[in-house]
Amino acid sequence: MAESRTHFTEELARIEEAGLGGLQIVVGQIDRTLEALQHQDVELATQVIHDDDRVDGRYLEVHQSILSLLALQAPVAGDLRLVAALLHVVKHMERMGDQCVNICKLLPLLGHEPPVDEEIQTKILRMGQLARSEVVQARQAFSMRDVGLAEDILRQDEEINQINRELFRRAIRIGTDEDAREWGMTMAMIARALERIGDNAVDIGEQTAFVVTGLFREFSDSSHPTQRLDR
Repeated sequence: MAESRTHFTEELARIEEAGLGGLQIVVGQIDRTLEALQHQDVELATQVIHDDDRVDGRYLEVHQSILSLLALQAPVAGDLRLVAALLHVVKHMERMGDQCVNICKLLPLLGHEPPVDEEIQTKILRMGQLARSEVVQARQAFSMRDVGLAEDILRQDEEINQINRELFRRAIRIGTDEDAREWGMTMAMIARALERIGDNAVDIGEQTAFVVTGLFREFSDSSHPTQRLDR
């Protein structure tokens, strides 16, 4: 029994490492997405789209590994929290990868020499930097089981949300030129995708708090009652 338990613990640790490694893949996808966006690099955007298979593959790998592990031994409550949280982490990882793909699919629609609004461009890149930082911090918080670090993700996410609202208003006021309006609306969709990456990072932070405390709560909404899984 002790040997079986040791194997379970070691395998769960390996699965967690694979899941958090998937978040690192997403960080790389965000980096290349922002580079493609900044330089209007459609070829690089195409690479990001094709490389989404790596994110999907990691999701399937971790998901299947968890199911296989559960088939061998029933976890105690503490391990069950980690198993449940990891399933959420890789789900959010896969969604963040999809948002990078969504952004890169929009880039060709901007045209070869789009009517760039510098303020919108600057705000978009700032959102991207914040979203990347959130993912890095979410990975670190989960790895370290640091609830305070996880909660701090919300600070950056609030800035992303604020910029997104400002950018949308700016896009509406961009002018009457049809090409400029189309560019502005496309950038608004890109901003929405970046906002969703940030939201998924916050969700991973919430899973960190759940693993540590046994309580699930939404960082951004204290009106919901906490739910506890007894140890």
